[in-house]
Amino acid sequence: MGQAVLQIEGLRVSFRIRGNYYSAVDGVSLAVHRNEVLAIVGESGCGKSALALSVMGLHDPVKTRLEGSVLFEGADLLALDRRELNRFRGRKIGMIFQDPQSALNPLMTAGRQIGEALDYHTTLSAAQKKRRTLELLRMVGIEEAEAVGGRYPHELSGGLRQRVMIAIAIACEPALMIADEPTTALDVTIQAQIMDLLKELQRQTGAGIMLITHDMGVVAEMADRVAVMYGGELVETADATTLFERPLHPYTRSLLKSIPSLQAPDERLHVIRGMVPPLHLMPTSGCRFQSRIDWIPVSAHEERPQLREVEPGHWVRCTCYREFALAGNDSS
Repeated sequence: MGQAVLQIEGLRVSFRIRGNYYSAVDGVSLAVHRNEVLAIVGESGCGKSALALSVMGLHDPVKTRLEGSVLFEGADLLALDRRELNRFRGRKIGMIFQDPQSALNPLMTAGRQIGEALDYHTTLSAAQKKRRTLELLRMVGIEEAEAVGGRYPHELSGGLRQRVMIAIAIACEPALMIADEPTTALDVTIQAQIMDLLKELQRQTGAGIMLITHDMGVVAEMADRVAVMYGGELVETADATTLFERPLHPYTRSLLKSIPSLQAPDERLHVIRGMVPPLHLMPTSGCRFQSRIDWIPVSAHEERPQLREVEPGHWVRCTCYREFALAGNDSS
């Protein structure tokens, strides 16, 4: 495994709601290495995007409390002010947002938005920036680079907008790319093209990729390692092969069982009961997934479950899986 480009230790992200702070990310520690895709998975509301945005320093400081450390090239990003953060954002850390329609500036052409990143982080001449902009558009698979570069976001399809967003993210060849649901709202053909594009760009640059998604099919296709989040906590981490072959935590098993199977198309689709609790109702003790898995008795859960390494590189929170999940009692 390559050198760690990002090291997160004990990260807690809390949002102020009616005068009180509630943790959307609760004590998360993980690393992203060069030439690696780390997928962070879970349902909506599990803290994935809150984690990603904290790395980029994009939370509202008035309503957000950040604790822990986010180390990148020896600097703790949480301790930097906005001016210092801007030395990293865009130049060494690129982010692909899940909704390019809202992330792109509707009043600027695609080419000008790519050029803006080059304006801020490079000393290229105007002619060099134009050549680099067209080169980036071609790198992300846009053949009519000059024509697309002259169009506004509303004049582009969803797939083209996402490619422009990726071009902006890689403009300065960052060491780390954060892709937050990069295939949301795209049809399956365009999704596959975007995933292939990200893999090819990583092969060319050696960047580490933090991939935020709830799509386990994308995880199987892209990820080297997987971190499963629920209720703001990591509940299981492992390399992708291990996670798909030997999932242990009930939540991981439930996510994988919810994937339709081509081998058994008539099999009833597994549905995870209930919903992720809102922040102010999140359980403060026991397994946070406990209320959604009533086939495991409360007595089987630890009062304060911790991540434990059950085999080299495979970490699981709570020991409730030992007697029940492995016995196959998680069917419904």
